Amino acid sequence: MKRVITYGTFDLLHYGHINLLRRAKALGDYLIVACSTDEFNVRQKNKKSYFTYEQRKELLEAVRYVDLVIPEEDWDQKVNDIREYHADYFVIGDDWKGKFDYLEKEGCKVIYLPRTPEISTSRIKKDIQS
Repeated sequence: MKRVITYGTFDLLHYGHINLLRRAKALGDYLIVACSTDEFNVRQKNKKSYFTYEQRKELLEAVRYVDLVIPEEDWDQKVNDIREYHADYFVIGDDWKGKFDYLEKEGCKVIYLPRTPEISTSRIKKDIQS
């Protein structure tokens, strides 16, 4: 069984997120999504999500491509997650290109998927404020 892992905040879940999850799942048999906790977002990302971690987790669990949702609590947990969940592929948006190449040392292929250009949570928030 091929396992895929991806990371993100997944706030204001939109079709760009769904596109990423669909393409990630197509690479394997089992998709693990690490969703940023509220504490991690505030403490290390300097942002506050609209939906709580529990709400975002519930939304992700309802997506048919997602097999397991785990909390992302720290930038450095990726190596441990890859080992613990035996991930074969690490998938993330191409806006992070090159940032996670070091994970290949764990025997996990790193794949940067193109983002859906016309949509983002930041854009939604900006449009709402206008």
